[in-house]
Amino acid sequence: MKPDDNDDRRMGTPLVPQRSFVHTPPSSQRDKNNQAAAANIVRDQLDSIYGGNTSTPTPQTTPVAQNQAIKQQELHTTNPYERIQSNPAEVNADQWKQYHSAWQDYYQKYYERYYVGQVYRAHQEMEARAAQISKNELPANAAPAQEAPKDTFNREEALYDLRNKLLGKVNDSAKKVRKSQHFVPVAAAACVVVLFLFLQYNRVLFANVEAYISPGSIDPANIIVDPLTNVAVSPEPKLIIPKINVDVPVEYEVTPDYDAQMKAMEGGVAWFGIPGANSKPGQIGNTVLSGHSSNDIIDPGAYKFIFAQLERLAKGDTVYANYNGIRYTYVVTKIEIVKPTEVNKLIYPTDKPVLTLITCTPLGTSLERLLVTAEQVSPSPSAATAAPESGSTNGSFAIPGNSPTLLQRIFGE
Repeated sequence: MKPDDNDDRRMGTPLVPQRSFVHTPPSSQRDKNNQAAAANIVRDQLDSIYGGNTSTPTPQTTPVAQNQAIKQQELHTTNPYERIQSNPAEVNADQWKQYHSAWQDYYQKYYERYYVGQVYRAHQEMEARAAQISKNELPANAAPAQEAPKDTFNREEALYDLRNKLLGKVNDSAKKVRKSQHFVPVAAAACVVVLFLFLQYNRVLFANVEAYISPGSIDPANIIVDPLTNVAVSPEPKLIIPKINVDVPVEYEVTPDYDAQMKAMEGGVAWFGIPGANSKPGQIGNTVLSGHSSNDIIDPGAYKFIFAQLERLAKGDTVYANYNGIRYTYVVTKIEIVKPTEVNKLIYPTDKPVLTLITCTPLGTSLERLLVTAEQVSPSPSAATAAPESGSTNGSFAIPGNSPTLLQRIFGE
């Protein structure tokens, strides 16, 4: 009689391995291994019984027994709780950084794609609505059709992104330049250049401003109702030009040399009495008065721009000269531009009392001279006295002008 399967279980050799916490083979493969092991044990026992072998068969080590022994050893040597629960303090910080960086990158790309899609949808909706409104086809409460967002930007968004990148690069470059060791020397050199240009050309700037500013409030003394009326005036010598609101003192006691003329023009207008043109108001001949149209802002004197608007005078305009308590009235008859060395333009024979005003032109320079000639009309020219005797006209004279510029002072004229 053959023993059944229950006899095999009573022999003490487990046929099915116990469940372990370690990795086990799949259930189908495990069942096959168990069945094969059990069949081998049964065959050995039957052979020993019916073959006359009464000794107890030696159990053979089967793959199942080997797997079970290995698993039992792992259970005794390894605590499964320790494999599940780990110590956070032993985690590498770089691994945590990589972990968080990966998640941050994921969320950044996710939300970036999401918001780009939302912007694209809104843009498409606005374009569709604008197109419908332009065609008067937008029905009431109609929602425009939404299109699926595209992965690429449209032209406006691409330009906006490109503009931001360029601005970022420019700002970075500017920061690098400011931090550069060459920035301070370059900035200092630029300041020196600006200062030099200002000192060289400041008279051009200020003279043009003065020339085109309105005269402003006119002194009541310059308002003359009848220019032919004899009116008592103060003995202080003055030149009055109502059209350009000039009311300036005149210095008659001055020699015609350059230094004396420049010094006298600091306090007003200077008399340029050269031989052949050395008369004064009320005398037959040419009375020449010189004044600045422009000068350096650093030069002394309060009348650096007194003749800045002299070029506005025209034929027929009235000029007044107070001298020895008498007001002399002149009417402009001629305007011309000459070279600084053309002094002969001031010397000519005449039987009338004449007044000539001279200044530099163009404004801000001393390249040429502007001559404004006027003839006396009041008091009567017939009552004019003879001019004093003049010396030789062979002297070397130049028509006075502005002070030298910065370059002229450094390198000479």
